[in-house]
Amino acid sequence: MIKTSFHAKDPLSSRWWTDNELSPIIAFIMRFDLLTLNLVLAIAETRSITRGAEREHLALAAASKRLSDLEARLGVALFERRARGVEPTDAGRALVRHIRALNTSLHALESEVVEFSRGIKGHLRVSANAGAISEVLPADLAAFSQAHPGIRISLEDQTSDEVQQAVAEGRADVGIFVGPAHDARLATRRYKAATLSAVLPAGHVLAKRNVVPFEALLDFDIVGLPAGASVHEAMIRAALERGRTLNARLQVRGFDAIAQLVEAGLGVAVLPEKTAERFSRVFAIQALPLEAPWAQRDYLLATRAQDVLPAALQRFVDTLCPPAPAVAPTSAATAPADASRTRTAS
Repeated sequence: MIKTSFHAKDPLSSRWWTDNELSPIIAFIMRFDLLTLNLVLAIAETRSITRGAEREHLALAAASKRLSDLEARLGVALFERRARGVEPTDAGRALVRHIRALNTSLHALESEVVEFSRGIKGHLRVSANAGAISEVLPADLAAFSQAHPGIRISLEDQTSDEVQQAVAEGRADVGIFVGPAHDARLATRRYKAATLSAVLPAGHVLAKRNVVPFEALLDFDIVGLPAGASVHEAMIRAALERGRTLNARLQVRGFDAIAQLVEAGLGVAVLPEKTAERFSRVFAIQALPLEAPWAQRDYLLATRAQDVLPAALQRFVDTLCPPAPAVAPTSAATAPADASRTRTAS
């Protein structure tokens, strides 16, 4: 008898499955074919057996039979039939959650096997907020890629809240964002420090100052990033602490769009310092230091909390956040002698 050994990486925990852990998954796939499982997912997302069948290219009668056979096999109803469609039961929602996780796992398995066949030794999915991508990440990504050419990196631009969610749910291997971290499933490390600047149209009344207090910006329309972005959330909190409201007139994705809107006189903004200085050389805007306690901030690097990280991910983490050098402990014999000399000198 030929024994086949399976090894694969779980995208939700970034660890490798063992044969024993993979066996139930494979048995599950063989017991419930993927077509039926994807049909359940389609019905749940469209709230209709008819539309779900159409999405999976099945005749309505065939789809209904597959669903009824699955419910009979599980011994539980997956959907409640209503006049305007169907609604997943608690059991149905639980199954849909596992189907999505299974699809993610299968996609990761396929992608990783294909990459190995192309000579790629690993694939890291990085999610980062706009400030990190604009200010600090490019040079480090370039250095890592040069040192590890066999590891492919994909990068996605998201808000700090979205970054944390993506890492916690396994859609990203590592995230770079501005704290605080608010998900217990994450392990975070301090990455780099950054500073925020006030950005004003050329000739603005506040441009005569050397430093711009945040409270002064509240008298004007604000051009900024969408809700969930760290800068936007910090400004909202700071405004509420002063009993003021944030006049978020325009919210766009992209620092270059913000700079152009400020240049057009549509408001003022708060941007990362290095980014603001770079844009001030391109657009008719002025970047000034922002006076606010939260203007000094840290970028955090996050992975899912686990005892051992995969080798490629550990290399990436160590490159961006090098471990602190070990400090040699003071010997017991030396300490009393030092103390004795101190007492004599005093």
